[in-house]
Amino acid sequence: MKFVAFERAKQGTGASRRLRISGRTPGIIYGGSGKPELVELDHNALWHALKKEAFHSAILDMEKDGKASKVLLRDVQYHPFKQLVLHIDFQRVEADHKLSMKVPLHFSGDELSPAVKTENCIANHVMTELLVSCLPADLPEFIAVDLSGLKKGSSLHLNDITLPKGVTAVTHGVKNPVLVSVVLVAAPEVAPVADPAADAKAAKAAKAGDKPAAPAAKAPAAKK
Repeated sequence: MKFVAFERAKQGTGASRRLRISGRTPGIIYGGSGKPELVELDHNALWHALKKEAFHSAILDMEKDGKASKVLLRDVQYHPFKQLVLHIDFQRVEADHKLSMKVPLHFSGDELSPAVKTENCIANHVMTELLVSCLPADLPEFIAVDLSGLKKGSSLHLNDITLPKGVTAVTHGVKNPVLVSVVLVAAPEVAPVADPAADAKAAKAAKAGDKPAAPAAKAPAAKK
């Protein structure tokens, strides 16, 4: 993806506030062999770009002062309740230096798996993104994961999928993390079927029980 950035001359809280009022978003570019650079971006264009998954996980082409460079999105600060981007950070990308990046997992085929189709289960996505390490040229926008082979009682681990060439997963000590687990869906409780005849009989018995009891017979008078 491509976007345009402009040099930002002033910094500080007041300058950033005035920049936002004018429809711009302050940002910074750091990393690599260059010095940190203060930049500003058009807020509306940035807001729409941030809605795209690729803007968060792919290498971006940044045009600044007529020159193009490769960067990665590293951090975004949003306003607590307004639709407003307060600040954005980018990292320079150098072709011969490996980088670490979270890449989204795109799952497909679960509705065709025996677990979902015939065994009354659902596929629970334990992980939706994966931290990877690779050279910039090898960074994928996403990693496709096929779930059509899932079965009841099974799960899909990292070692069960094939990563793109040149890409290594970073798991921070967890050797083979679970990506997808299979969960059995509890059968719905079936309400008892009403029996009209039994209901009518019970209602009749209840109605009979509500009738006032007959007055007790008087005892015969004693003979004198």
